[in-house]
Amino acid sequence: MNVSYGDLAGRVGARLGPTAWLVIDQARIDRFAEATDDHQWIHVDPQAAADGPFGATIAHGYLTLSLVNRFMPDLLTVADASMGVNYGCEKVRFPSPVRVGSRIRGKGELVSVEPAGGGLQVLVRVTVEIEGQDRPACVADTLSRFFP
Repeated sequence: MNVSYGDLAGRVGARLGPTAWLVIDQARIDRFAEATDDHQWIHVDPQAAADGPFGATIAHGYLTLSLVNRFMPDLLTVADASMGVNYGCEKVRFPSPVRVGSRIRGKGELVSVEPAGGGLQVLVRVTVEIEGQDRPACVADTLSRFFP
């Protein structure tokens, strides 16, 4: 959704997305493991993971969460804001693992808009869906601040 700064508050409750699908391949998982020094076998050892609880390697939960930031500009753009910054998350859950080769996408809901710090604080609940599954990979209540 592309919205103006002045119209944000009037869009509370709006559904956002979904975004395009994104494939989670082993190369992406391995790059995240390198960046975070999290080399647990369920993420980086396809042979061991094949015999593990998920039948394949899975993405790190925080990899999935980090991709919320990739989805956000496709979900919400405040065209006339001078700046937007990530302010944090209120709540994050990982209901379902993302197996290697899965496709994920984001969808959202504009939950609240409140004045804060000379701008507007926006809470968007982002749900990361896994293609073909009922349970999402991640649900995150994200906080952003936009400035006029």
